[in-house]
Amino acid sequence: MKSIKYIIIIAVAFAFQMSYSQGCEGPGEGDGIKIFGFIQPQYEQVLTGVNGEATPDNNTSGFFFNRARLGVMGNIPYDFSYYFIMEYAPAGGFGICDAYISYDRFKPYMSVSMGQFKAPFGAEQLQGCHKLYTIDRSDVTNELAGPIRDMGLMFTGGTGDKIKIGEGVTNVIGYQFAIMNGEGRDVLDDDYEFVSLTDQLKTYVARLTFTPSQYITLGGSYKAGKYTPQSTSATEDDSRTRYGFDAAIKYKNFTVQGEYIQGTDEGSFTTGGGCGGEVVVNEGSVERSGYYLMALYKTKWNIEPVFKYESYGIDKMDDVALEDSHVMRWTAGINYHFNEWTRLQINYQYNLKESNYTYGTPYQDVLQIQLQAIIK
Repeated sequence: MKSIKYIIIIAVAFAFQMSYSQGCEGPGEGDGIKIFGFIQPQYEQVLTGVNGEATPDNNTSGFFFNRARLGVMGNIPYDFSYYFIMEYAPAGGFGICDAYISYDRFKPYMSVSMGQFKAPFGAEQLQGCHKLYTIDRSDVTNELAGPIRDMGLMFTGGTGDKIKIGEGVTNVIGYQFAIMNGEGRDVLDDDYEFVSLTDQLKTYVARLTFTPSQYITLGGSYKAGKYTPQSTSATEDDSRTRYGFDAAIKYKNFTVQGEYIQGTDEGSFTTGGGCGGEVVVNEGSVERSGYYLMALYKTKWNIEPVFKYESYGIDKMDDVALEDSHVMRWTAGINYHFNEWTRLQINYQYNLKESNYTYGTPYQDVLQIQLQAIIK
């Protein structure tokens, strides 16, 4: 398994279509309001069990909205822009998804944004939800890159030279640096009270990308922060550190995408927080890591087969090393593009739990069918 990690870290893997504005579309030229959004109704069949041994009596299935979002964006004279989108789907939690104001006077070399946005960590996290190649993001992204959204201040820019990547363009060298609360989305809770700030501690997130040609993108991300201790006997602040590497290649209609993330938590650690999920804080120290590797090919018939392999788990808990503690998942899927606005995705997830995995709930096989319509 370790050899696979190192291959992914140094491999050329992944050219995704990501703008520096959080994987979302920009307002374009001129003033005025641009309305946009998307809806993702979904059917899901969960096969309860471990290592593919389903228990039919406990199987579940149903229809729901994975995401339903509507927002506006635009330019303001002079040199300002705004981006605002709401989440309306129960699965993602009602409330503000992204909302920030940017000062773009020195763009593309530097743009400054303030508000709520995606933490600029990792490749898959920054990919727009409506542009994901599989219905779900990988476990390692959801658990270690998040919380996916947070409040803060971000500096974004690059070298200013343009290289075409897929349908968009990017700089040869790009950067993002954010100072954030580290608390996650500022949404209303069950008591309709705003999430309060508990201290003056902040989280610092940085990302650097290198795109030497139209086929290759390499990226590195780093996050570090201190937090109010969860234990009453603690003598110092809790801390969390993350680093990640992603690499990329895209040639004609063939794409390979990969990423590795490692995280160290001292005093307490979080679980969840991906794509509107709840962030849960747990006492204890832990070292976790994981990776994914994905390949896809878009045929001339607008059919796009995709295959994804991922591994995620705990390497050490409270200074005790855990062997064979990772969960592996294979996802096989088909994406069919009716047109540039409408897409059908069918995914089957096969989850395999290794013997000493002591954290979380038993994994399950899942069949997912999602229809997406983009509003613009």
